[in-house]
Amino acid sequence: MSTISDAITKDHRELEKYYNEVINNKSNQDHQERYGNQFVWELARHSVGEELVVYPAMEKYLGDKGKDMAESDRKDHAVVKEMLKTFQNMKVTDPDYVNQLQKLWEPLSQHIKEEEERDLPALEQELQAVEGESESMAKSFGRTKAFVPSRSHPSAGEHPPFETAMGLLAAPIDHIADLFRKFPDQKVSPNPSTK
Repeated sequence: MSTISDAITKDHRELEKYYNEVINNKSNQDHQERYGNQFVWELARHSVGEELVVYPAMEKYLGDKGKDMAESDRKDHAVVKEMLKTFQNMKVTDPDYVNQLQKLWEPLSQHIKEEEERDLPALEQELQAVEGESESMAKSFGRTKAFVPSRSHPSAGEHPPFETAMGLLAAPIDHIADLFRKFPDQKVSPNPSTK
């Protein structure tokens, strides 16, 4: 059984992989488009999943320190979501396509580092007191990602319940539009219930 830290870290490594696939294949626009779409799909879902599952747990289990950490992480997400929205609306043929992704990666990679070095270890330490809680959160995180938007919607905010309501409205539209986007090794969009 995977812990919530394992689930989050796995997503982070996938995002790094998709980012590198776009950055390191400048001569292959089809490849860049597929992995750019995959990057957007994963980051949008990951961010909302954290905001709905992980950050409330940090507030619950870590008290005031957790509230401060969660609020800092939400602010990071707000910046990244705005940049992701710009990137997701660009065509791979845009001369700034790769540059925009690189600009987005700067704050995102710093956020990932802080989560993995500070937030997740602190949360896991507190979750140890409740048997199975970290594993249960990992399952909830995975289920949540199946129902949230697959594109960035910064206007939805970073706090439940507004984000939840906006996400439930936007998700079906995003998922239908994904059917017409190219993804790596697939003819149609990834199945959110399997990732």
